[in-house]
Amino acid sequence: MKVLHVYRTYFPDPPGGLQEAIRQICLSVQPFGVENTIFTLSPAPDPAELARPEARVVRQRSWAAPASCDLGSIAAFARFRRLACEADVIHYLFPWPFADLLHCVVPRGKPAVLTYISDIVRQQWMGKFYSPLMWRTLHDMRAIVANAPAYVQTSPVLSSAVIRDRVRVIPPGIDERSCSQCGDDAVFNRLKLQEAEPYFLFVGVLRYYKGLPSLVQAAGGVGAKIVIAGSGPEEHALRNLVACVGAGNVVFAGQVSDEEKVALIRRCRGLVLPSHLRSEAFGMVLVEAAMHGKPMISCELGTGTSFVNVHAETGLVVPPNSPQALSEAMNGLLADDELTAKMGRAARSRYERMFSGATLGLGYSRLFRDVAR
Repeated sequence: MKVLHVYRTYFPDPPGGLQEAIRQICLSVQPFGVENTIFTLSPAPDPAELARPEARVVRQRSWAAPASCDLGSIAAFARFRRLACEADVIHYLFPWPFADLLHCVVPRGKPAVLTYISDIVRQQWMGKFYSPLMWRTLHDMRAIVANAPAYVQTSPVLSSAVIRDRVRVIPPGIDERSCSQCGDDAVFNRLKLQEAEPYFLFVGVLRYYKGLPSLVQAAGGVGAKIVIAGSGPEEHALRNLVACVGAGNVVFAGQVSDEEKVALIRRCRGLVLPSHLRSEAFGMVLVEAAMHGKPMISCELGTGTSFVNVHAETGLVVPPNSPQALSEAMNGLLADDELTAKMGRAARSRYERMFSGATLGLGYSRLFRDVAR
């Protein structure tokens, strides 16, 4: 079976959680006889095709990206139509309004599904113009995948009576075999972290919805270092905030390699994801932390984050935009070794049951074969 996955960006362009989610879907369905192609845009699509272990990646030029919506040229439509004709099933990842336009050139009757990553949260002005096109696409889908039951209930789109009978829940997951097994401990020397020194870890792109100002403001009340690993558009403002509030225990690690990330997760006291907006629909880094048996601290958003991190079981869930709640949660894990270890074991157990590569592959391979029939 040939599946064409469609999203606005993919590796080797700057990485993010959604690119990794697509990679994991592709890897997990391969043992079930699925052959993957990924169609994407890139500001520098040279070469135009890449052969990666998980999929053939076909790239067209991204000419502009207003409101994080990459736009392609007429050539992108022609190339996409040829790929769509070759595929047995098309798999869109939402939201990407340009993909809705691409869908208009797909031959009628071609089986298509959509993974609904997030509501449109920030670009409300765009949503008003985009809504008719969005609903046209949703009506064409044979199935719509949500990442967690809570997201179906709280999303005004997914809970709509018009489409909810086509909604399925398949949580994102990670095939442990696809991840680096070796940690690069040199990162601790670079960051001047002592072997027995406790620290909390944030990993991700530094974006507006990650809630990092709250984490920086919470740092002053935490008896441990806080390592922020990643880069992004909010980095300069965050560094200024650290200097302004005098948060000397905040350490910026910059963009880290996979091996450095593994080392940092394995040794941290806990992983913190302080995202405060629904744009954080799931949080793949939470699955990574659970895979390594680490307790988590996240915020209640009504999305998939509290599906991965169950309060008082695998970690702690606090209100968004609350530096005090974040600091209290971190200090709570610092003060109780037994609780920290217990939550870490529970996180690993939940990963094995619900977010493993085998579970992910079974869910998506069944979906693709069902809609193809």
